Amino acid sequence: MADSGTERGAGGTPGGMLEFVIGTAMTAVGAYLLTTRVTVTSGYWNYFGDNTFGLTLIPLLAGIALLFFNGRSFAGWMLVIIGAAIILFGIIANLQIYFRPTSLFATLMMLGLLAAGLGVVARSLRSH
Repeated sequence: MADSGTERGAGGTPGGMLEFVIGTAMTAVGAYLLTTRVTVTSGYWNYFGDNTFGLTLIPLLAGIALLFFNGRSFAGWMLVIIGAAIILFGIIANLQIYFRPTSLFATLMMLGLLAAGLGVVARSLRSH
């Protein structure tokens, strides 16, 4: 489709749609290769001491009990939401992320594809 004689490309500019697709593909391949070399594990749950996960369940369980008593209890809903947020925060806070041993060439290829792809996508958004 033409808009007053000028075809619109990526980002609504007369830039290159082909560049955008190629840059997106390069970025996706680089990000995929990089993330396949990362290992995510969890550590010990320790807010106030060793293995205190059970303490974080208290607000959630109290909220569930209040909701079974009265389904419209504002305090019950708040305790459930706060308890679930504490558990989610605790899970995320205790993640440990490691980059597995990789050759320098492979690491440079992964990061290079990622950076080059982002650069090509940014260039495609400019008008030509």
